[in-house]
Amino acid sequence: MNIAIVGTGYVGLVSGTCFADTGAMVTCVDVDAAKVERLQRGEIPIYEPGLDELVTKNVKAGRLKFTTSLADVLNDQQIVFSAVGTPPDEDGSADLRYVLQVAKTIGEHLNRYMVVVTKSTVPVGTARKVRETIQAELDRRGVDVPFDVASNPEFLKEGNAIKDFMSPDRVVVGVESDRAKEILTRLYKPFLINNFRVIFMDIPSAEMTKYAANSMLATRISFMNDIANLCEKVGADVNMVRAGIGSDTRIGRKFLYAGCGYGGSCFPKDVKALIKTADDNGYSMEVLKAVERVNERQKGLLFDKLQCCFEGKELRGLTIGLWGLSFKPETDDMRESTALVIIGKLLEAGCRVRAYDPVAMDECRRRVGDSVEYCRDMYDAAIDADALLLLTEWKEFRLPNWDVIGRLMKQRVVLDGRNIFDAKELAEAGFVYHCIGR
Repeated sequence: MNIAIVGTGYVGLVSGTCFADTGAMVTCVDVDAAKVERLQRGEIPIYEPGLDELVTKNVKAGRLKFTTSLADVLNDQQIVFSAVGTPPDEDGSADLRYVLQVAKTIGEHLNRYMVVVTKSTVPVGTARKVRETIQAELDRRGVDVPFDVASNPEFLKEGNAIKDFMSPDRVVVGVESDRAKEILTRLYKPFLINNFRVIFMDIPSAEMTKYAANSMLATRISFMNDIANLCEKVGADVNMVRAGIGSDTRIGRKFLYAGCGYGGSCFPKDVKALIKTADDNGYSMEVLKAVERVNERQKGLLFDKLQCCFEGKELRGLTIGLWGLSFKPETDDMRESTALVIIGKLLEAGCRVRAYDPVAMDECRRRVGDSVEYCRDMYDAAIDADALLLLTEWKEFRLPNWDVIGRLMKQRVVLDGRNIFDAKELAEAGFVYHCIGR
């Protein structure tokens, strides 16, 4: 089966590579010529464990190719996936200009039947706009070419995307015709053979499913952060509370970890977009508005705790070590990360910031420049630090040598934004230790 995927960002590149690995002939399209040249040389523009090996394997096998021109390859395809970005506008709505530009290009060059699938996260009603855009171009050309549109939202977790794609909890596909359903069933046959669930539904429901899923997960995070903050005030331990409620099968254990806020490319953007969709349709998503407020407050919580640790003293001139910059482990993605908020507050307060992350250092330098000092490793970041803040729970941070850390630091203060350290162990090592919800 021949398929094209427009957009070689996180969703497009992972999806295209994994489809190629199941035997499809995949052409990935991107307007960024420099990016395409890098991919053709085997250079991967994003960090995702295992992706570079899989790209190399499928390029070598001839199943994966890269180009800058959709028009040149369009009519060789049975399916075209649109996986371009949908960044938030200032009002929180999803910016569909790139999605509709892809649709326009398809309409300008389409000469045979195909299924046009939106894989980007888009608001309900986008498929209708895609259909109208393609049809308008066909009408302008005076040609009658049949086509179908479909919705196939992705549910990949950064840092675990390849496993998620190859062994999905579910695949959601929105279709409007039996012909499109038959073609997409063939594409996903390798997953059906392995008894993974492919759930077909109408297109608006598929579009809504993506937003609802991410918003539910964001809600669980913000709820537990609210509970954690209350636990601190009443003397409870949020980890014990999490164990108690997570054992209820109606609730479950996942996404109940308290911390210093969620970030990334999906949760913040999708929560905003769903709120805006509701507002546009005369309905107010009160729960999600609270979720967003709680998360924004939570991102500044470690800074507030730092101020309490040095109550009565100026933070100006203090050296603060940061462990972790990406919004989560196993990615270099810093979009909406807590680190960006904390760095901004520390610099504004006049602190010297020394930071270390296993993979996100270049991304941080791109975003904030040399306003922070970039360290060789986690121990380097602790040198002369008045306080050490853990922001991302990378595995290599889990078992530090606290005796060494204590000798390196100026003052033994640790603020744990992900609750991964043992309070008793740090107290015995002479540290002032603060975490979330205990």
